[in-house]
Amino acid sequence: MSVAELKERHIAATETVNNLRERLKQRRLSLLDTDIAGYARSQGRAPVTFGPTDILCCRTLQGHTGKVYSLDWTSEKNRIVSASQDGRLIVWNALTSQKTHAIKLPCAWVMTCAFSPTGQSVACGGLDSVCSIFNLNSPTDRDGNLNVSRMLSGHKGYVSSCQYVPGEDTHLITGSGDQTCVLWDITTGLRTSVFGGEFQSGHTADVLSISINGSNSKLFVSGSCDATARLWDTRVASRAVRTFHGHEGDVNSVKFFPDGNRFGTGSEDGTCRLFDIRTGHQLQVYNQQHQDNEMAHVTSIAFSISGRLLIAGYTNGDCYVWDTLLAKVVLNLGSLQNSHEGRITCLGMSADGSALCTGSWDTNLKIWAFGGHRKVI
Repeated sequence: MSVAELKERHIAATETVNNLRERLKQRRLSLLDTDIAGYARSQGRAPVTFGPTDILCCRTLQGHTGKVYSLDWTSEKNRIVSASQDGRLIVWNALTSQKTHAIKLPCAWVMTCAFSPTGQSVACGGLDSVCSIFNLNSPTDRDGNLNVSRMLSGHKGYVSSCQYVPGEDTHLITGSGDQTCVLWDITTGLRTSVFGGEFQSGHTADVLSISINGSNSKLFVSGSCDATARLWDTRVASRAVRTFHGHEGDVNSVKFFPDGNRFGTGSEDGTCRLFDIRTGHQLQVYNQQHQDNEMAHVTSIAFSISGRLLIAGYTNGDCYVWDTLLAKVVLNLGSLQNSHEGRITCLGMSADGSALCTGSWDTNLKIWAFGGHRKVI
C-alpha cells in the first residue's frame, strides 16, 4: 500500500471518528433533560450570599522571588507547601506566615508539589521529568539545604502534577507530559502501575492534572491537553474506566467533589464542568463572561468542604466563587481588597474548609478566611 493510499485511509478514518464523536455528543445531550442549576431553580433554591466580611484576605505569604506554580495544604490544616519558578519549595506555617523550610531544588523548573498525608515529607516535579521527595525531618547540609531523599525516575516528559495516595506516605501518583500517569512505590522508587501510554484508552496528549478520590483511593481522574478527563482504577491499569468529553480546550485542572461520586474540571476553554463518575454524564457547565469581555482560561479549581462552592482561578487574575447548585458566580476574590496582581495559577482549600490559599504569578500566596459561611460551605 502506497503512502498516498495510507494518507487517504487515515483521513477517512479520522472523519469517521469525528462523526461518531459528534453523534455521541448529541445523543448525550438528548438524554439530559435538565442540569443541576435547572433542577435547583425549579425547587426554589436561593444562591449563597456573602457579606463584606464573610471572606477576607487575612494573610499574604511573601518569600518567593518567582512565579508561584503550585501549592498544597497538610491534612492538619496549618501548613502549606508552595513551588515557584525561583527554584524553591517553601513550607509555610499558615497561622503565623513563617517559613519553616526553604528547599533549593535540583531543577528550577518546578510545576507541582504535594504534602504527604503525615506532613513529614513533600514531593515535587517539573521539567526534569523526575518526581523528587524531600523528608522534612532530615538534617540539612553545610549550606543549609535539604537533600533529596528519593528521586522517582521513569517519565519521558515533564511531571505536571503529583499527589500522595490518601493515608499513605509510601505511594503517590504523578501525571506527565508523556501522556501517562504513574503510581509509584516511594520506598523502592519503582513504578507500580502505568496508566495510558501504549494503551488505546489512555490520553492522546499531555496529562496536566490528577485528583485522587478521597472516598476510594483506588480511583483517580486525570485531565489532559486532549480536552478530556479520564477515570482510572489503580487495580486495572490497562485501560481507563471512563472518558469524559465536553471541553473544547486543554483540561488544566481536575478535582474530586467531596462525596467522591463527582468531579470538577477547569479548562483552557474558559469553563468549569461537573461530571458524574457513575453515569459519565456532564451535570453542569460553569461559564460567565469576565469584566474585560475576554475569555480567561481556568488554571485551577477547588471545592468547599460541603461542595456547595466551586472556586476557580483564571489567567486574568479573577478568582470566581461559584454556587455549584445554581451555576452562579456569588463572589470574585479578584475584585476584593488585597487581591492578587497577576494570573492565579493554583489554589487549595484547607482540610477543615475554614481557609482558601491562592498562588499567583505576582510571586505571592494569599490566605482567605471564610467567616459566617462555615456551615454552608
